[in-house]
Amino acid sequence: MIVIKTREQIELMKQAGDVLAACHREIAGMIRPGVTPKQIDQFVEKFLAAHGATPEQKGYHGFPFATCASVNDVICHGFPNERPLANGDIVTIDMVVNLKGWLADSAWSYAVGEVSPEAQKLLKVTEESLYLGIEQAVVGNRIGDISHAIQTYAESEGFSVVREFVGHAIGQSMHEEPQVPHYGPPGKGPRLKEGMVITIEPMLNIGTWQSKRDDDGWTARTKDGSLSAQYEHTIAILPEGPLILTKQ
Repeated sequence: MIVIKTREQIELMKQAGDVLAACHREIAGMIRPGVTPKQIDQFVEKFLAAHGATPEQKGYHGFPFATCASVNDVICHGFPNERPLANGDIVTIDMVVNLKGWLADSAWSYAVGEVSPEAQKLLKVTEESLYLGIEQAVVGNRIGDISHAIQTYAESEGFSVVREFVGHAIGQSMHEEPQVPHYGPPGKGPRLKEGMVITIEPMLNIGTWQSKRDDDGWTARTKDGSLSAQYEHTIAILPEGPLILTKQ
């Protein structure tokens, strides 16, 4: 079932998104060689508590952390660990913020120090593909229009689009219907209506789109060990156009 939100509910979600965006701005200043994903995770938990919010994914199906920290070939759901980030790494920090029972979800990929030209291009194209998807998030379009815009651009730039993990609607639950794939034909899937709130979160890889799972049951990596990046916003569908609730 697709849950339509009122303007008042969307405003509550935007308040959660504002806290999340502010947290990402702080994280951006922390990213450097030597810092550990575990330190970032601990910072996020304290930051959210100071703003009256909680990390929604902590405890979700047993996930033990406030953030997902995905380094280099990790596509998503990486565990924040104590391995210091190194010059040339890329790291994606993904979090879901709960503020007064309403949720916002955003992931951002960061370059650590000086990264390779190939990694720079991956980051650039992944972020650009997110915004091309958002452009299609208008009343009357279909989910497939978002998917197609992302896939067409990503593949034209030489990158693959992850299939296993997709966007989703969100509200008072982390994962609501419908799902939002980042690949597929236009004109397919549910029609976008005023009051829908969805995440768009393309994950692009330098190599194959296929993934494998670590023994922890969560960490998803590229099957060929190639780099992966992800950018994600929470979007409200409104008559005047898409509203980014997690805008930094």
